[in-house]
Amino acid sequence: MKFTRMMMAATLAAGGLWHTAAHAEETVLWWDFLGGGDGVRMKQLISDFNAAHAGDIKIDATTLEWGIPFYAKVQTSAAVGEAPDVMTYHASRIPLAVSQDVLQVISADDMAKMGLSASDFAPATMDAVTVDGNQYAVPLDTHPIVLYYNRDLLKKAGALGDDGRPLGMGSKEEFTATLQKLKDAGVEFPLGSVTADGNFMFRTIYSLMCQQGGELMTGDEFLTGDNGDKLKNALEVLQGWTKAGLQSTYSDYPATVALFTSGKAAMMINGVWEVPTMTDLAKDGKLFDWGAVEIPVIFDKPCTYADSHSFAIPKNKGKEMSPEKRAAVLEVISWMDKNSLFWATAGHIPAYKPVTETSEYKAMEPNATYSPLTANMIFDPKSQLAGVAGPIFGVMSTYFVPTLNGEMDPGEAVESIKEELNSM
Repeated sequence: MKFTRMMMAATLAAGGLWHTAAHAEETVLWWDFLGGGDGVRMKQLISDFNAAHAGDIKIDATTLEWGIPFYAKVQTSAAVGEAPDVMTYHASRIPLAVSQDVLQVISADDMAKMGLSASDFAPATMDAVTVDGNQYAVPLDTHPIVLYYNRDLLKKAGALGDDGRPLGMGSKEEFTATLQKLKDAGVEFPLGSVTADGNFMFRTIYSLMCQQGGELMTGDEFLTGDNGDKLKNALEVLQGWTKAGLQSTYSDYPATVALFTSGKAAMMINGVWEVPTMTDLAKDGKLFDWGAVEIPVIFDKPCTYADSHSFAIPKNKGKEMSPEKRAAVLEVISWMDKNSLFWATAGHIPAYKPVTETSEYKAMEPNATYSPLTANMIFDPKSQLAGVAGPIFGVMSTYFVPTLNGEMDPGEAVESIKEELNSM
């Protein structure tokens, strides 16, 4: 809470978009898909916003089901003019939304009114919310995958550096050796991975493709040129770890988290959104000494898959937004970004760089340790088939699970994936 209050004070001192003398109270209808720790934190931010804007602007918020149900609801509601005034949106889903004509453009004038500029955000993040030169959302965060680790187990195995971080993060050979050290020291699962859910493993696999300079999509075609080989290379590494007993097999998401928090897995690849889980357990004395860092460089360069929670304005058919309402919506978006230090306690990296440059953020751990990875990010390809819960995830998931668990040849998996994706 102190983070929120500090940023709120700074925002109010600087003056917002809204001037009480000029407007009656505007109610801004808000939809989000945020559950768990994210939901708790966003509800607090909404409460803080409403308190700071009492009598001027009030957010009337509704939380809907994450994934396909949310996006289907947005599409059908916008078509009949019943969508909200503002909503959360995954950057990866924006190309599909643009094709459906459900999002309004965020203009340069809108950005200026919010006191924001493109230079306030990482280039990859801004590119992710831009289609054909038009910006359709304002990023709130980036939420990549990271490597969680148990310092106690790594230290016991001689795999912890003097800086308190895992050894062997610079190459496939080095990291595999670190995993082997842990196995030789008696650790049941050196690495916990969500190997029963190909949708989740897409994040890791696409990161490893990017580390080779690979792309999933070129123009309208999938896995062109040597990109198929780069996907195969990524699958071979992960399958090799499984076959060597260095990685958990057929582990679903809850089981993977449980393996790590119970101490059975020394490391875990997972999203930054699990930081609150670790923080809360540690606060209650129920967790070992832990940390989180950027995933290892297995191939040629650092690269990590990320998505972004962003704010978008629906295009309500037959329902024009008044200038007063739009000003209120822009104030909501601007305030949320400028007060996103509290949002970082959910593990996310605030997209608004002035927040990550504060001394308060730099004191937040492990966030400050892994936040430099924003210079090495890859987002989903810009396709109507991509994005959270999109068709690409579904196709690849079918082949990732048996391949990662040693039951399918990586080369065969790549050929099947390539054929199915291009047939779409």
